[in-house]
Amino acid sequence: MKTMIKSAFAASLVLGAVAAQPAAAQSVPATKVALVDLDRVARECNACKTANAALQQQVTAFEARRNQLSTQLQPEAQYLEGAVKALNGKQPDATLAARIKTFQQNDGNAAQELQNMQVQLQRNQAYIGQQIQQKLQPLYAPAMTKRGANVLVEVGQTLARDPSLDITNDILASLNASLTTLATTAPAPQAAPAPAPAPSGR
Repeated sequence: MKTMIKSAFAASLVLGAVAAQPAAAQSVPATKVALVDLDRVARECNACKTANAALQQQVTAFEARRNQLSTQLQPEAQYLEGAVKALNGKQPDATLAARIKTFQQNDGNAAQELQNMQVQLQRNQAYIGQQIQQKLQPLYAPAMTKRGANVLVEVGQTLARDPSLDITNDILASLNASLTTLATTAPAPQAAPAPAPAPSGR
């Protein structure tokens, strides 16, 4: 009887020891890398080419407006500079002072206009990139599966590479099929919500 109890006790210790051991970790599969050139995708996808052309037109319009404003303001700036120098440190009369003030206002308005245009250009460029990225994200996994890869690396992050690992053409074809147009004007930024009024004391 004691032998049976002892055996049962020993068996319970063995079972307990087995249960206490951590489960064997699953082996990690061998790394199979694929490469993608995202810069090339952003340049060569059909919708991207159209969007980039539209963005370039916006840049051209900005440069034309900058040149136009400069041409308009430059003669007045030169005149006022000469007029102020001719005063030899004396205060300008009311007419010249008013003219200087008007020029400063026009110059400030021009600078603000160009700054707004430049900010909009930057927002448009970022918005185009955001749309491309949103469309690309779900295309990575199917392209990797098709080529038997389990890791995808951007070519810009590599020091050397085997061209056979490049799946850019696959992703580019999938993107052309799923992305037909890109909006080239970013929506207006949403106004920040007004702060909640402070609770009134009692």
